[in-house]
Amino acid sequence: MNLYAGKIIRVNLTEKKITIEETNRDWIDQYVGGMGLGFRYFFSQVRPDVDPLSPQNAMVFMNGPLAGSMAPLSCRLPMVSKSPQTGTIFESNVGGAIAAELKYVGYDGIIIKGKSDQPVYIAIKDGQLEIKDAQGLWGKGIFETEEKLKSLEKDEEIKSFIIGPAGENLVPMACIGTEAYRQLGRGGTGAIMGSKNLKAITVRGTQGVQVADMKGFLDYTSEISQSNLLTVDNLWAHTDGTPAFVASTNEMGIHPTLNFQQGTFEYWEKIDSAAVKSIKRRARACRSCPMACGNFVRTEKVMVEGPEYETLALAGSNCGISNIEAVAQFNEICDDLGLDTISTGNIIAFAMEMTEKKIHDFGVTFGDEDNYLRIPKEIAALSGRGKEMAQGVRSMAARYGGKEFAMEVKGLEMPGYEPRGNWGMGLAYATSERGACHLRAFTAFSETPYDLAAMAQEVVSQQNFNSVKWSMCLCDFWGTVNTEIMSQFLKFGLGKNISAEQLDQIGERIWNLSRIFNLRAGMKKVDDDLPPRIKKDGSSPKIYG
Repeated sequence: MNLYAGKIIRVNLTEKKITIEETNRDWIDQYVGGMGLGFRYFFSQVRPDVDPLSPQNAMVFMNGPLAGSMAPLSCRLPMVSKSPQTGTIFESNVGGAIAAELKYVGYDGIIIKGKSDQPVYIAIKDGQLEIKDAQGLWGKGIFETEEKLKSLEKDEEIKSFIIGPAGENLVPMACIGTEAYRQLGRGGTGAIMGSKNLKAITVRGTQGVQVADMKGFLDYTSEISQSNLLTVDNLWAHTDGTPAFVASTNEMGIHPTLNFQQGTFEYWEKIDSAAVKSIKRRARACRSCPMACGNFVRTEKVMVEGPEYETLALAGSNCGISNIEAVAQFNEICDDLGLDTISTGNIIAFAMEMTEKKIHDFGVTFGDEDNYLRIPKEIAALSGRGKEMAQGVRSMAARYGGKEFAMEVKGLEMPGYEPRGNWGMGLAYATSERGACHLRAFTAFSETPYDLAAMAQEVVSQQNFNSVKWSMCLCDFWGTVNTEIMSQFLKFGLGKNISAEQLDQIGERIWNLSRIFNLRAGMKKVDDDLPPRIKKDGSSPKIYG
């Protein structure tokens, strides 16, 4: 089958049973792959009212059509499920090489339901599918577990999905790690995996990817890489990576600072791109990527890939932390424990403001580096103050107060672009299927940030476009890609024409499907809202714009 493997793995952990089925070709035509196909499979078999942490919830890992091929920036693998943070359908995706490995082992996706009676991991190799004992891995961090799995499987080249202590303890913002420093980061992916007593999934394949027109595919890959991808509009990702946004967001007044009390950070130059470069040792790339946007940093105290902009903003300036090494340490700690740095940074910033305003004493204030670095371990272990903080800012505010500055949408803490300085970002956060999210629509650098009509149209357009982009599983950093380019890859890969207009329609169909699921799950239009701080304190030109 051209581009697609044509098979899906289905795992029932309760029964310890693995079956194989053919990939639904009608759904491929309607939803392409990745996010869209994942939504469609999830929609077909999970009730909207399911408890996200129950055995009945499913984890749907679904590959894109270009995974494992030479198409650039195409090696991302999404997971679709129902979020323990928001109670909505959601998608989270990750780069690295695991998407290619899944294709090379001969499968388009993995669907997991049920709950094991003891810790297990799933091992997927050419011709072998096994559920194995993981009791010896339970309680260990992601970094150590990854090395132990390579030893257990006797293969240094396996790629893995792994949860840390945060996922094991069902922390709602827990994430899944892969290749040590990459994460299925948002929405509680790790908690869902932990609720199934599933410590890890290992994947190793040696098969190939079939395309209809190999010469045409390779020629087009080479041509479009030079003419569209490796251009000035995208190469910032290679030269600086996302830390470059620290300077630009501060200049525009949309940089989250002190729990979104301000849109600029006085010490931004201490956590900007130059600061990251000062401790950078090398670049790191995903499979089939010529951009190598990852910044691998190392000092006497820390070794990690990152920090990315979101961590620099939410765990840096938003917490009043201006020490680049401390932010990198925070990043490393969260990566090993399996915690989303965006939510964790937000939660700590909220606790800092709660403490300073004497609403509730969490024992941490803005700029308190020592406590800041201790809290992630407390959250992951559900110990002391971490037990309450682990439930997120919505829960903390409901218990103690401070709802007016609890920076979340639908229960998901906000990312690093201040909506008061760009109304399109506010609309994007409010209407995303997974809560506050900058990856469904991104208008932060628009030239008309306060033109509500223009921003509304742009958000709708980007939500539909990104739905098909994530279904093709193309990296966000290919900023100049369009549905015409996607159409050409599919033409050479599949041997049939799927027009740009058809892909546009597919994107809208995918977005609508997620909305239908959420409405059936009980979401109402009043849930498409923003925190009171954003709506009430939005007029200060001194801070914003």
